[in-house]
Amino acid sequence: MVKHNFDELVNRKGTECKKWDTYADDVIPMWIADTDFKCPQPVIDALVKRAEHGVYGYPVNCKKFEQSIANWQKKRFGWDVDIDWVEYTPAVIPAVVYAMRAFTNPGDNIVIQMPAYHPFHDIIPNNGRHILGNNLVLQEDGSYAVDFENLEELLSKKRTTMFLLCSPHNPVGKCFTREELTRMSELCLKHNVFVVSDEIHSDIVYKGNKHIPFGSLSQEAADNCVVCVNPSKTFNIAGVRTGAAIIPNRHNHDLFYAPLEDNKAYGRTVFGTLPIEVCYNECDYYADQLVEYLEGNLAYLSNFVATKIPKLKVTPTQATYLIWLNCKEMNMAPKELSAFFLNEARVAMNEGSTFGPGGTGYMRMNIACPRSQLVAALERMEAAINKL
Repeated sequence: MVKHNFDELVNRKGTECKKWDTYADDVIPMWIADTDFKCPQPVIDALVKRAEHGVYGYPVNCKKFEQSIANWQKKRFGWDVDIDWVEYTPAVIPAVVYAMRAFTNPGDNIVIQMPAYHPFHDIIPNNGRHILGNNLVLQEDGSYAVDFENLEELLSKKRTTMFLLCSPHNPVGKCFTREELTRMSELCLKHNVFVVSDEIHSDIVYKGNKHIPFGSLSQEAADNCVVCVNPSKTFNIAGVRTGAAIIPNRHNHDLFYAPLEDNKAYGRTVFGTLPIEVCYNECDYYADQLVEYLEGNLAYLSNFVATKIPKLKVTPTQATYLIWLNCKEMNMAPKELSAFFLNEARVAMNEGSTFGPGGTGYMRMNIACPRSQLVAALERMEAAINKL
């Protein structure tokens, strides 16, 4: 069996790397959601072989890309996806924007669950729509539950036309159950609200939890949704800027394609679709080992924080490699908290209030890195906090 070395330290400084080149050399970056792991070797080999050909003209759409998406959904999640449902998109967030333009109008309300992935806070108002926040409910153990009563209230509003779901949820690391997703679907159908499900983190799900594609819930759910996917989080290929939308209903697919066509966003890239095809067709082993390695990182983090930095609390994490750290006992305002970790601990993380209501007092920490890097960051955080 092929074994990937997730302990390997890869120097990303000076490679036009947003994660590493944004901060000073002595800062450990644990913020933006890409990993510090080398891509699977089959992806590297395929890109090198393609580069050696020496000609990079317009590619033809030959359905290998669509087939790879369908293959992955079937073998990983048991969802039978027809390749005609799959549409190429230039990453997930553009797909969400095209869906907004296809299924909503300026002035409409779009519901998101707070705290929410921070680009959601920009793309909705930037496109003339209004955000309605369905606040996730913090439980006694630090986990989160869905406030279905409030969700229905927001969905029932006259100008609410879309529910933008992040499944699994970023930043709180929640993997929604089939029962929760089914109830969401039923409420959206009841109030004639279209669903866009961002499932970019679907491969990073920990033991005892299972990702359910929204479109697989029922025929009714499939006819009322766009599912956005991208292997960038799993295989560390965010820089190829390629994703896909799965749209089972043909009429909805045609509506979705219109703004894509209007903006000439359908043009594929030679080095964009190829790595996705290789990841999904040849690299199951990498995805399996990645989750196992991340579970080890999560266990190490949880034990370290509990025993050595008791002022912090690790939110129970069911999915994603983005850890929602409760820092409320440090009694710092958001900007002060962020500055403390950056300037005193020399660790860069995402400050919680940027994710909206419910985020104040939290930091989002990316643990998708070699264990030695995680250890170094935690030791810096421990030393800085213990000086307070």
